[in-house]
Amino acid sequence: MIKRISYLAAALVVLAGCSSGVDLDNVPVDDKAGAPLSTSNNGANTGNAGQSGVQGVDLNASARDAAGPVGIARIIYFDYDSYVIKPDFQSVIEGHARFLKANPNRNLVIEGNTDQRGGSEYNLALGQKRAEAVRRALALLGVPERQMEAVSFGKEKPAALGNSEEAYAQNRRAELAYR
Repeated sequence: MIKRISYLAAALVVLAGCSSGVDLDNVPVDDKAGAPLSTSNNGANTGNAGQSGVQGVDLNASARDAAGPVGIARIIYFDYDSYVIKPDFQSVIEGHARFLKANPNRNLVIEGNTDQRGGSEYNLALGQKRAEAVRRALALLGVPERQMEAVSFGKEKPAALGNSEEAYAQNRRAELAYR
């Protein structure tokens, strides 16, 4: 019974500490009503951009450009306990190499991942080897080293949860993320 009272008292102290003491109901608010916002075809609010000199931006195009090459996979999968790139993914590597060489201002982070089997240290090392294998393959195709970074997450960022071979296969990967 004393434990319950102690827990209740602790909870009340925490909740009392959350109150700010500021009476927000009596704070005056300036009414800065402006022109109503209009929505263009792409769903972006433009407001009165034509009147203020601010130019509209096609958010869909800039997001597409920031994301890297369009229509090319961003994940390279590996066999169990391996960091050898499968021949199936050579075209993916070549596509990213073309994009990076054509866009020297773009940088790529290659994130190596593993399935949950094995120890944390081993999986971090294997994830790093997978990321480095992709980085080396891109470098052999002419991508400058300064545009690439290889990192490992080991088993810490699974793409699929579960103990099935299918889940394990989805987690043995290198993800290509443009920055």
